[in-house]
Amino acid sequence: MELKGMKVLAFVDEEFEDLEMWYPVLRLREAGAVVDIVGPKGKTVYHGKYGVPITTDYAFDEVKSSDYIGLYVPGGWAPDKLRRYPDVLRLTQEFHAAVKPIAQICHAGWVLISAKIVNGYTMTSTPGIRDDLENAGATWVDEEVVVDRNIISGRRPPDLPAFSKRFVDELVHYNKHQVK
Repeated sequence: MELKGMKVLAFVDEEFEDLEMWYPVLRLREAGAVVDIVGPKGKTVYHGKYGVPITTDYAFDEVKSSDYIGLYVPGGWAPDKLRRYPDVLRLTQEFHAAVKPIAQICHAGWVLISAKIVNGYTMTSTPGIRDDLENAGATWVDEEVVVDRNIISGRRPPDLPAFSKRFVDELVHYNKHQVK
């Protein structure tokens, strides 16, 4: 229960990668975190690429980054949709400005690219968006999980155990070092 009572925000839209959504969310909840699923509409069911559903708690415009200790962005095709919402970009930028942990995996780097926060960071992702990250100023490496300051990045579903553990560890570290 390393994160007992701490709140983490997770973005969602249609066609998220099912494992990349559910594995970290369940791991965070096992660690005691409250994970709010946030999408274009609150109290709405969204479906993963393979049909697994998830229901949002809130809409993007109903949440404040100041209520959360971290942000999670899953992969799949959802990030290409997510990065088009001004509230997603604003929230991502707010988490980044507050130096709160932001975890992203696979194609989720697209959201961080569109939020213009990857320049100067070392990151990983699915090789399919390597050029996008590099063109946005990131240094891309082929590793299962990479942490550079407040950004935790992962490649793809087989890396979820290491990626999810590291995200939990970074949230615990962040929480311990906050001025209470």
